Amino acid sequence: MSTAVTDLIPHRPPFLFVDDIVSETADSLTARRTWRAEEDFYKGHYPSAPITPGVLLCESVFQTGALFMAKQALAAGAKPGEGVPLLAKISDVRFRSPIYPGDTILIEVKKKEVVGAFTMMTGAIKKADGTRVLTVEFAVAWKTPEGGAAAAQQQQQQQQ
Repeated sequence: MSTAVTDLIPHRPPFLFVDDIVSETADSLTARRTWRAEEDFYKGHYPSAPITPGVLLCESVFQTGALFMAKQALAAGAKPGEGVPLLAKISDVRFRSPIYPGDTILIEVKKKEVVGAFTMMTGAIKKADGTRVLTVEFAVAWKTPEGGAAAAQQQQQQQQ
């Protein structure tokens, strides 16, 4: 896992599904992820024939979108750690090929348009050999979540 990834988005293991950023343009970002056999969810999905859950594949796309949004926010003058990506809409998910433990995927997100506080994007996953895995349309808002400071303060108090 790249420090650059954890410097940009708040996701952390065991719920971080992007290893590193491969490339970026003004309107897109490509990341990589290798799915590891020791990850806990494979114990139950499915024990005798492990397969990566589709919802986690989608999450890897959304996290790549969050990386894109974080880079955009920094370029626009935001301070690191200021705001978080919030998923606002998911549509048109298409699964084409399964992913198994040990597979490496390339995750690409592209900005379609910005409407108010929302960035509309398309996402796609391909295997390292180019096999298409999934496509999805989604929207993300970059916000400071309500209650974020209160939740952090409450957690700090519980630890004392």
